[in-house]
Amino acid sequence: MTKNTQVNSLHALDPQIQTLNTRLANARMGIQIERRGEKLNLRGTLPPKPGSDRLRPHQQRLSLGLPATKQGLKQIEQEAKVIAAQLIQKSFVWHDYLAVGSGKRLSQLELADQIQAFEKSFFGMAHRMVNPAATKTTWNAAYAPYLRKLEATQAMHQSLTLPECIYKTIQLIDINTRGRQLCCTALAAFSEFLNLELPTALKTLAGGYGKHRTQARQLPSDAEILAAWQQIPNPAWQFVYGVMATYGLRNHEVFFCDYSALLQGDTRVEVLASTKTGSHAVWAFYPEWIEQFGLRTMMLPSINTDLTQTTLQRIGQRVTAQFRRYGIPFSPYDLRHAWAVRTIHMGLADTVAAKMMGHSVAVHTRTYHQWMTRRDQQQAVDVALQRRASMLSES
Repeated sequence: MTKNTQVNSLHALDPQIQTLNTRLANARMGIQIERRGEKLNLRGTLPPKPGSDRLRPHQQRLSLGLPATKQGLKQIEQEAKVIAAQLIQKSFVWHDYLAVGSGKRLSQLELADQIQAFEKSFFGMAHRMVNPAATKTTWNAAYAPYLRKLEATQAMHQSLTLPECIYKTIQLIDINTRGRQLCCTALAAFSEFLNLELPTALKTLAGGYGKHRTQARQLPSDAEILAAWQQIPNPAWQFVYGVMATYGLRNHEVFFCDYSALLQGDTRVEVLASTKTGSHAVWAFYPEWIEQFGLRTMMLPSINTDLTQTTLQRIGQRVTAQFRRYGIPFSPYDLRHAWAVRTIHMGLADTVAAKMMGHSVAVHTRTYHQWMTRRDQQQAVDVALQRRASMLSES
């Protein structure tokens, strides 16, 4: 076909496009077809694209990559009807129509490329750009492992559809576990990104983890915490241990704190915004441990905390490794949990304790109140009775 013949063929479609647009307008579809060179597009009042600073629907062009041919015209008429129905039902989403790097739409990509597009979208969300280190830690710990499992499932069961692979991946993880919960959360977010319709909501498959099956822990007593600190030979790691015990910090948070108030005589430290849950202040429980652990003299170990080269998760793993190296008979997180239970004994309001720990009140009460053992309960009773006896003696 010569160039002139091809141009004439394209122009010959224009009257058909005009006729089709009249039909769409009479049906009040709100969508029109247009030819741009050798491609057919749709145009209509559409919701703002992801990342747009526009707040309301406005006239936009939607490129579907269809050729300006008779067959392409038939296809785009069907697409126009589908999109018009989605707009009426307010179910239209851009993700399935936006072309990614290869020029293909999400639904046309291989699974590995879909996951790569999801990762790019995950990191590009505005609220996640505020704290990139925490976002990277969340992706590496709570999303990437389960998306890799999904890829492995698809590779082993190539006859299954993507929704079937998603359900299969979840079923491979024990129910009522943290892993099952994270898997459901990650794959639900991925499915939503792809605008993938699933017959059963994934959150219903997570089981009861975190609601009714939180396991009780035998946390170290105050005496055991003090004894374990003494067996650490390195003063810098003694400082890390002492701060975690006194302030209930996460492993990595010790390395991302403002200690200026503490060094000036206060009992407060400020966890920086670069941590998992952002900036928040924490007070010592017990204050006397500040002197006992020598925390007025700041002495952190020399480890890489450059978050362009490492992650919060790796820094936390370094702390765990040192605990094992020094033979500490409990995990670093047990110091955090013991701090939380200690604040309950001392009558600190759950709303205040939860804020200092950087999580919600619901998580705080659901988790730590269930971990109070008979020993903890006896201690709480003793404190309450001592407080009553003191009040009676004063009266």
